Amino acid sequence: MGRVELFRHESVLLADNPLGDSPTREVGVYLPDSYDRKSRRYPVILMLSGYTGTGLALCNRSPWTLTFDQRLDRLMSSGKAAEAIFVLPDCFTRYGGSQYVDSPAIGRYESYLCDELMPLIDSRYRTVAAAEGRGVIGKSSGGYGALRFGMRRPDLFSALGSHAGDSAFDLSYLRELPRMLLTMEKRGGIDGFLSWFDSLINKSQLAIEVMSNLCCAAAWSPKAQGPYGYGKGFDLPFEFVTCRLREEVWARWLAADPVRMLDEDRYISALRKSRAIFLDAGLGDEYNLQLGTRQIAAKLARSGIACVHEEFEGGHFNTAHRFDRSVEVITKALAG
Repeated sequence: MGRVELFRHESVLLADNPLGDSPTREVGVYLPDSYDRKSRRYPVILMLSGYTGTGLALCNRSPWTLTFDQRLDRLMSSGKAAEAIFVLPDCFTRYGGSQYVDSPAIGRYESYLCDELMPLIDSRYRTVAAAEGRGVIGKSSGGYGALRFGMRRPDLFSALGSHAGDSAFDLSYLRELPRMLLTMEKRGGIDGFLSWFDSLINKSQLAIEVMSNLCCAAAWSPKAQGPYGYGKGFDLPFEFVTCRLREEVWARWLAADPVRMLDEDRYISALRKSRAIFLDAGLGDEYNLQLGTRQIAAKLARSGIACVHEEFEGGHFNTAHRFDRSVEVITKALAG
């Protein structure tokens, strides 16, 4: 049986985040069964949770459901997955997440993970401290982060797994903007919505989805100039009242879309170095992310980049069992 260690650390890169979120972060680290008995080094995989989640939430106990660490125990003991260290970080913010980017409206979360946390993990544990020994896996917003890191940081990661990662924004996000506008309008605009959201004891699914889109605006279309307080510092991709698309802002969102990022040679070149790429999405994904995933897989195929692309019966939620497949593919690639 492996074990999960917890430690807290004071982040330097998050200390000046504009939302006033605590720079003290709790990190979980899964260590495989043989870690205390062998002196060898282990591949390390960064696990990125979906929107509103944290790494440790993956290990929450729930009836009739295996937790992430229990899944790892089963996979490794059966030989379906190779032994590896898994890092479970906390990138939660007042907006519910960070999209794992550096943004003046949220904070430096890409740099935090890549340039602060991963070196810290290498110093604390016996990792294979090189790109060929590192991978990144995520679901939803975490899958988006995994795709970005695979494209932007081949110096750190050589394998990635994306479960229904945010992509094809014209199919996934564009259709949500009218409902976002009408919900905020009902609450008195952005500031009124944020105040109402904070007052909710139980956050409704609609409220969370609107907050998710505000988080995306803070991540992908921050303003060039501050102030960057809660509810400030970003541009929305539509006009109030009419919901007419603001093309110049929407273009900034599209520039962050993994489907369109793959049109750039530098990102294709980065993924050519990958030892493994795993992609999946449910056939009934409520945000059309199965279609974005298909577009990514098609662009990789046209560029001659191998990937494992799977679809399954299911939607966007309650799909933790799919981690079994990405863990199997990524750990074996890194072990090889």
